[in-house]
Amino acid sequence: MHTLSPRRKAYDRTLRTLLYICAGITCALLVFIIGYIFYRGLGNVSWELLSSETSYINDTIGILPNILNTLYIIFLAMIIVLPLGVGAAIYLTEYASNKKVVAIIEFATETLTGIPSIIFGLVGMLFFLQLFGLKAGILAGGLTLVIMILPTIVRTTQESLKTVPQSYREGSLALGAGKWHMVRTVVLPNAVDGIVTGCILAIGRIVGESAALLFTAGFGLALNDFITSLQSSSATLTVALYVYASERGEMDVAFAIAAVLMILVLIINFGASLAGKKLKRKDR
Repeated sequence: MHTLSPRRKAYDRTLRTLLYICAGITCALLVFIIGYIFYRGLGNVSWELLSSETSYINDTIGILPNILNTLYIIFLAMIIVLPLGVGAAIYLTEYASNKKVVAIIEFATETLTGIPSIIFGLVGMLFFLQLFGLKAGILAGGLTLVIMILPTIVRTTQESLKTVPQSYREGSLALGAGKWHMVRTVVLPNAVDGIVTGCILAIGRIVGESAALLFTAGFGLALNDFITSLQSSSATLTVALYVYASERGEMDVAFAIAAVLMILVLIINFGASLAGKKLKRKDR
């Protein structure tokens, strides 16, 4: 039996110790940031803040319009990007035969994920607002976010599809199933976890995005329904946080919005995880 030399053992022990230290520092920073935000923000969260809108006449501050705008833009962006992203990933993984084209598309999607969001905001403003004539609102902001998160959905779905063993595909085809039937009943159910992970990452980016929405969704704090908000200036929670923190100096309100944002993200991610597990059990 091969045994490690004392130098090798010391080297492995040192690396393992450094790994544990880095992991501990990362977890500690995460706990500190979340704890500090909740410490500063939860005390300022009230029912009036959550259920009303900001009014200069009544001298009140409310974030109900911003909560609704955030939910609106999540719904709009995901309902557009999911079919596009998952469909593109299925085609690239299961149907595309030109490997060079697939490699170019994969390189392009990976490159797009590294572009700063402010660039997407400027492109969205020039493309959707000036070229197409849309007004600043949920529609223009949602379409801009679709461009931003599409690469994430495509790449995570692709990697999830690639983890499905090839023997599953061959067994399904050997039993007489067609290509699409095999993908729908064998490949996709086994890739649900990766697709849900991509959705969670995409939703997290949507909820936390502000730079791109400043140019496309606007700063409006008025309470509007979904149809009206599509073509009217509508600030999401992150944009409202920016407004209250930088322009008005209302740091207590900003921390309250940050706490609400974190709770909203946790709820959405938990719901997405439960939905993914239910879909996986149903397909089985």
